[in-house]
Amino acid sequence: MEVITKAAAATEIKADCVAVGVYADGELTPAARAIDTAAKGALRAALKSGDASGKKGATTLLRHLAGVAAPRVLVVGLGNRAEFDERAFVEAARNAIKGAGAAVRQLALAALEWTGSAKAKQPGAQALARRVVTTAREVVFRTDELKSRKDEAPTAPGTVILLTTGKDAGVDLGLRQGVALANGVDLAKRLGNLPGNVCTPTYLGELATRMGKELKLGVEVFDRKGIEKLGMGSFVSVTQGSAQPPRLIVMQYRGGAKGAAPVALVGKGITFDTGGISLKPGAAMDEMKFDMCGAASVFGTLRAVAEMKLPVNVVGIVAACENMPSGSASKPGDIFTSMSGQTIEVLNTDAEGRLILCDALTYAERFKPAAVVDIATLTGACVVALGEVNSGLFSPDDELADELLAASRGALDAAWRLPVEDAYQDQLKSNFADMANIGAPGKAGAVVAACFLARFAKAYRWAHLDIAGTAWKGGAAKGATGRPVPLLTHFLLGRAQ
Repeated sequence: MEVITKAAAATEIKADCVAVGVYADGELTPAARAIDTAAKGALRAALKSGDASGKKGATTLLRHLAGVAAPRVLVVGLGNRAEFDERAFVEAARNAIKGAGAAVRQLALAALEWTGSAKAKQPGAQALARRVVTTAREVVFRTDELKSRKDEAPTAPGTVILLTTGKDAGVDLGLRQGVALANGVDLAKRLGNLPGNVCTPTYLGELATRMGKELKLGVEVFDRKGIEKLGMGSFVSVTQGSAQPPRLIVMQYRGGAKGAAPVALVGKGITFDTGGISLKPGAAMDEMKFDMCGAASVFGTLRAVAEMKLPVNVVGIVAACENMPSGSASKPGDIFTSMSGQTIEVLNTDAEGRLILCDALTYAERFKPAAVVDIATLTGACVVALGEVNSGLFSPDDELADELLAASRGALDAAWRLPVEDAYQDQLKSNFADMANIGAPGKAGAVVAACFLARFAKAYRWAHLDIAGTAWKGGAAKGATGRPVPLLTHFLLGRAQ
């Protein structure tokens, strides 16, 4: 889908359909008023008769109104104006695009005037334009590349025309940023949705190489021998049961000043997780292809940032492997030495994400980063705590945590801060090694996992995002969500500004 801008009145735009907003109390937005005036009160008459409504979620298609160039007018219910915020804006834009339907090739959208109460802080036109693009792309996203028969029928308009009152550089920038962000989210979704027999560590390494050439990223991909040479005994331990070779993938985007400290994004890339010897239950195990969604978010964010050409330096580090059971797999009770020199007793091989991340976090030290954020589908405990709404945010750094929370709000990609405190570290005590890889069953599992990672992130400012509940959906809507690419991209946008 293409999103473009055009300076034109809603009554005069020559498109298949023009969408205008109405609030729940019947208040018309300026474009709706203009159409109602041109059509001699036809829009208000439809509202009065009940044929159209301003209720949240309502859409009504009116045809061939006098004085209106477009043959269709879509009336979009905006709901209560006092409650109209950015989430309501996204919902209204989504409803407009879906309500127009596939028969509409060009949809003109008078959405920049959809605002809430004058008392509330309103987003700028740049942010709204970005939202229109990402929402439109979300509506048309499909995962069908591995289907032998693809449904080529359109599900939404091919072009969305965002109506403006004149040339606006902010709107144009918002559109460009929206396209870049949507491309990043789409990439993260696509990678998450690919099956484990396709999206292997080798596949991710080859993708990084292609992205490096396309986006001018510095890329280095380490194979098993290179990973072993780095001393990543913890990472290697997870790979022992699989025939698929592991990869440590390092991608560098250099958009900032030469020598400026980069932000490092570290992604968990378990391309399939059986649990290893601590085997998972069989039900819904197919969803463990999503255990690399942290890695997918690193790929997606780097694409978004590179396409936006943000003036920042970013390093993406992905530890990628499978966690499989076999005669060579690591066993509960085995002890391994991490890249940091700390030894780890593996009490549960299904707590493998922290074992690959800890070595990747140690590797990140060499870049002398301004901040490090790791992203992982790490614990079922985080799903129990926060469900599918908020990603879990952990950081001992209040300033960095506040920065990420602000980015989550700006991106509408919710996160909630949970503690990472020394009082929880006792759970990781081992009689035989420097630490165990799990704590007491049923006791603050997501927090203890973050505390484990904190032991390897003392050399820099660090935060951890547990996305186990937000990276994908199950059931009939099964599929990757692309989160937290929006959060991470907004975080880096803030750093760039």
